[in-house]
Amino acid sequence: MPIRLIAAPHTPFRADGELCLEAVGRQARLLKACGVSGVFIGGSTGEYASLTVDERRRLAEEWVAQANGLDVIVHVGHNSQRDAVELARHAAGLPVQAIAALAPNYFRPQVPELLTFFEPVAAAGDRPFYFYDIPTMTEVHVPTVEFLRAGGERLPRLAGVKFTNPDLAQFQECLHCAGGRYDILFGTDESLLAGYALGARGAVGSTYNFAPGLYQRLIAAWDRGEAAQARRLQHEAVRLVRCLQSFGYMAGAKAVMSFLGVDCGPVRPPLRPLSESEQSLLKQRLIEQGLYEHLAAER
Repeated sequence: MPIRLIAAPHTPFRADGELCLEAVGRQARLLKACGVSGVFIGGSTGEYASLTVDERRRLAEEWVAQANGLDVIVHVGHNSQRDAVELARHAAGLPVQAIAALAPNYFRPQVPELLTFFEPVAAAGDRPFYFYDIPTMTEVHVPTVEFLRAGGERLPRLAGVKFTNPDLAQFQECLHCAGGRYDILFGTDESLLAGYALGARGAVGSTYNFAPGLYQRLIAAWDRGEAAQARRLQHEAVRLVRCLQSFGYMAGAKAVMSFLGVDCGPVRPPLRPLSESEQSLLKQRLIEQGLYEHLAAER
């Protein structure tokens, strides 16, 4: 594939809400079979904010043990700088490819304060470091390209950005910053085609857990010059996301994993899990709308 698809896996839980780490191996095998190149663990899709620091460490260890050739990026972001440093130091003791962190989002920083916050985190991680830019969730709205320009001097291990940001003009600025030095991972599944057309060479997304084949076909169509087909497939991805959102996106996405035989359990509070009848209705809707056929197509 001309673009790396990196899945953001769900954190698997038992019915009682405890971690179910034995499911990680099944998640990894499915992603490997479907041609996904890596995983971005413990992020938004992984419900990181609902996990303890110890659970995040255990999750990272299990993914490294089960990765089977998948690249592993560990999200270590936290509102507490000390906890973020601890998570980064732990990740540095594992054979992971990189670490990432989103901005602290209670006391919201601007670029200078954000760099000060990240300096010990990136240093403790001893791995390539990505800023996870997701302003729709953090409400931290910084000029990402300015972060890269200033971060080049203050964060020696700065590798790039997980760009889950709707600002496509700024996405282009980040791609071209410092002569294209940085790896800008596109983070919005519903507009992957736009990101790819603008130059993205890597993408992180939650729907790559269960529908990577849809995006692989989309990219292949674009590369063949079949723009109309690529746009049609991108719209299919939008329809899939909208269907899941109508049930509560995170709970719906976890239900889809169970349809594929990789049960990741319920979501944790404050998110609401789907009842059995809601899961059945979701499956029915996916079939009726012609979306079920997109799930987990192998290479």
